[in-house]
Amino acid sequence: MAIDTTTELAHLTQIRHYLHQHPELSDQEFATTKYLTEKLRELGYRIITPADLKTGVIAEIGSGKPVIGLRSDIDALPIQEATGLDYASANTGVMHACGHDFHMTALLGAAKRLAAEPTLKGTVRMVFQPAEETHVGAQEVTAAGGVDGLDAIIGFHNKPDLPAGTIGLLPGGLMAAVDQFTVTFHGVGTHAAMPQLGADPVVALAATISAVQSIVSRNQDPQQAVVVSVTHIEGGSTWNVLPEKAWFEGTVRTFDQAARALAKKRFIEIVNGQAAAYGVKAEIDWQAGPDVVDNDPHLTEIVAAESQQHFEVVAPTPSSAGEDFAYFSQRIPSVFAFIGSNGNSDWHHPDLIVDDAGLVPAAQWYYFNAKRLLTELA
Repeated sequence: MAIDTTTELAHLTQIRHYLHQHPELSDQEFATTKYLTEKLRELGYRIITPADLKTGVIAEIGSGKPVIGLRSDIDALPIQEATGLDYASANTGVMHACGHDFHMTALLGAAKRLAAEPTLKGTVRMVFQPAEETHVGAQEVTAAGGVDGLDAIIGFHNKPDLPAGTIGLLPGGLMAAVDQFTVTFHGVGTHAAMPQLGADPVVALAATISAVQSIVSRNQDPQQAVVVSVTHIEGGSTWNVLPEKAWFEGTVRTFDQAARALAKKRFIEIVNGQAAAYGVKAEIDWQAGPDVVDNDPHLTEIVAAESQQHFEVVAPTPSSAGEDFAYFSQRIPSVFAFIGSNGNSDWHHPDLIVDDAGLVPAAQWYYFNAKRLLTELA
């Protein structure tokens, strides 16, 4: 099927700029959902969004088996945009600072290409998933039945540090498992001049923040990629009073189940040990997030072979960022790629600008691989 890519790029650029200008937060993507639904209906897709899914869109084209899923996330971040673009966010404090506008546009581009195919050897299902940034959207889609019956699913994340259109593919772990923690130390408040009369949660907190770094440096295999980051600290309200409590929160990132289990075990032991040493009580809230994004080796081989016919394909460095596509990859044969967006900053920066030149290759990547997988899995 011959397509004028210059015209295609102009069309996709217009779509992305509109989506970029109208971002919505996780599970609040109502206008985005309406926009995507209308676009897919215009292309002749069957809208099969489950009633239990309040945002997001599921749509199909073709018929019969196999059924191949193509996934894009749709939510934005609570970030005030600082790009100065003429199509900058019109919603104060909300921005597509992770490039989900890029993802949605690419999938709409693929949807248009697939709709123009005279015949498809099976069914292609578009999964426009809400709430990736809060790591609940893939679970919401799964619980609603949105991925039931899929034989495979593919998706991608734009990669600002790759040239526009370059494809990054790896079998196995591409993005990390994510765990989140909050630790509160409960002590006894007193005058700062008489610390012996209290139990200081601030000094326990400070010692613990340093101590948990030994999980990476002294407990984990040096060949394993493990990150422990404390990102938020609070305690006290004035200069001359030891507070009743102090707390911190952060995240652990791992690529291996054994490493993940060990990190949690040692974290809890260290926190409780430090609390005992400083005479305070520790309260730990551990929240398990998405698992590793684990690319199926056989499917990755197929997708890599197809992608190499059309694009430059590289072996990227795995990212310690998380991605709730993992909830799909843990239950459905899947491939997740990085696609270059030639950005000026990295994900979640308020000045991130992605390169529209990457939109056509990203749409083509979905399109070519959807057709290849329909043939391979027939």
